[in-house]
Amino acid sequence: MKIGERLKRLRMVNSLTQEELASRADLTKGFISQLENDATSPSIATLKDIVDVFGISMQEFFSEEVDQDIVFGKDARVQATDDSDSVKVELLVPGAQNREMDPVLLTLDPGGEMDEQPIHEGEEFGFVISGKVQLRLDDKLYTVDKGECFYFASDRRHTVKNVGKGAAKILWVVTPPTFYY
Repeated sequence: MKIGERLKRLRMVNSLTQEELASRADLTKGFISQLENDATSPSIATLKDIVDVFGISMQEFFSEEVDQDIVFGKDARVQATDDSDSVKVELLVPGAQNREMDPVLLTLDPGGEMDEQPIHEGEEFGFVISGKVQLRLDDKLYTVDKGECFYFASDRRHTVKNVGKGAAKILWVVTPPTFYY
């Protein structure tokens, strides 16, 4: 393990500058820079001061990172609805409860309409892959055609209905993961 690389990654994930990290750990910006470039090594006490800033233990700092899946094939998808439903939801990335967003593939048969989604925190994005849908936000209607997208804050009641003659497919992303079906 390269200590400098791990420190830099933790600093970036925590949105800290080298100067901010140095200040919080009672060190200098130059020393943090040297550590991140593996130009010097910290004492155990100094490393402990730094990892305390990140709110992790020394054990967590030195534990090997488990590679996360990056690519998910069709076999990784989870069908969240029955095939007989006029609205089909496929979870594209398993384990969304451990992620910041929930991407799904929503397929609506002609006339199919998703249940009204309750107001919740977050944001939503949809891209219509095929078909034509009607998006309802509270009492306002929007028509969204193939190749178009929509984006809105989730603090409004919302639903989508297929108003086309064929099946409609939407790539729908919700953050945080709160997709209801």
